[in-house]
Amino acid sequence: MERALRAASAVDVIAAGKAAAPMLGTFVAAAPHSLRHVIGMAAQDAPALPPRARWHRTVHPVPDERSVAAARDALDTAAAAGRDDLLVVLLSGGASSIMALPVDGLTLADKQQTSKQLLSLGAEIHDLNTVRKHLSGIKGGRLAAAHAGRTITLALSDVVGDDLSSIGSGPTVPDRTTYADALAVLDAYGGRRAFPAPVVQHLTRGASGAVPESPKPGDPRLARSHATVIGGIRTAMHGARAAAESLGYVVHMIDEPVTGDASGAAAHLIRYAGGLPRVGHDPSTRGPADSRTGLCIISGGETTVRTAGSGKGGRNQEFALAMVRGLDRLGGQVAAASVGTDGVDGPTDAAGAVVDSATVTRAIAAGAGDVERYLREHNSYLFFDQLGDLIRTGPTGTNVGDLQVILIS
Repeated sequence: MERALRAASAVDVIAAGKAAAPMLGTFVAAAPHSLRHVIGMAAQDAPALPPRARWHRTVHPVPDERSVAAARDALDTAAAAGRDDLLVVLLSGGASSIMALPVDGLTLADKQQTSKQLLSLGAEIHDLNTVRKHLSGIKGGRLAAAHAGRTITLALSDVVGDDLSSIGSGPTVPDRTTYADALAVLDAYGGRRAFPAPVVQHLTRGASGAVPESPKPGDPRLARSHATVIGGIRTAMHGARAAAESLGYVVHMIDEPVTGDASGAAAHLIRYAGGLPRVGHDPSTRGPADSRTGLCIISGGETTVRTAGSGKGGRNQEFALAMVRGLDRLGGQVAAASVGTDGVDGPTDAAGAVVDSATVTRAIAAGAGDVERYLREHNSYLFFDQLGDLIRTGPTGTNVGDLQVILIS
């Protein structure tokens, strides 16, 4: 990396996503020489910016005009570079909506309506990004394709499996999906009639070969583009493990990612936890001598919620609420939580929620004892707000997915 920086005639850096501000500041401070263009974009203001940096405050999860302006700035910067120049892209979760540019022939409203429809029906991130990449002028490798020189991407992953083509919809990496794949996603989530006609027409023309595909593996325009993941959900899980062990817990980490419908995934996790053997104090644990004996179960991933009605919440709050139904089967005293590492869960001010063995009792006392009704109405925020059990951290300045922790004493 340092060799590439020193060899370049000029270096431009673009940071896009929920971790854009800290990634940009850290990179600029460590760069071996001055940078030509320094651009950052996120859904919040940057607390401090490097000298001469251009900052775009945009929006997440549905793009708006500010997202388009940020994307144009990034694409224009890439297109103006020479063959001996270097473009560094610092990518993190949320970049798909933070940096959005409708392809020629589509409007921002077309993209907004399409994103809202897919999000409301709980589209998996791979499906969502398959469509995004084929409606975009910058995603699916197009940012790197516009750059004549070398491109290096450093990414914080918020997607299961750390697929670089899915992080921020892969603006600098080849795209293996097709227009036909995008049409199949529309068919799976409400059918083509549920989406704007110009979107369906564009994807149909692409599938017929009338519109050029996104850059694919082997495309010579991406021959000098290199991307790597520098952090992901395992990073957060190992951090949680270290904290739990310091408190005297014996830790069990679940390797399989937590995915799918939030309520169903929560039930599966509780069943899994119930099948684990109870453990005594681990003498190798370096916790305080007076710490309680207990088991800590840690998992991570990303779930979905198929919304309906006027309820308020997010996938982590719904996950936590669904866990309430099985806590009594785990025995002992139990506490559990599901949180988004970005500090923002859905359209709320909470990162997630915590539940424990007394949640149902406290809910009944607060007049919120019908857990099933809150789940049916996807109204987890109201449930936990009444109990004071929402986890509010504010935006954390990073995003590596969702984290679940269960403590059994």
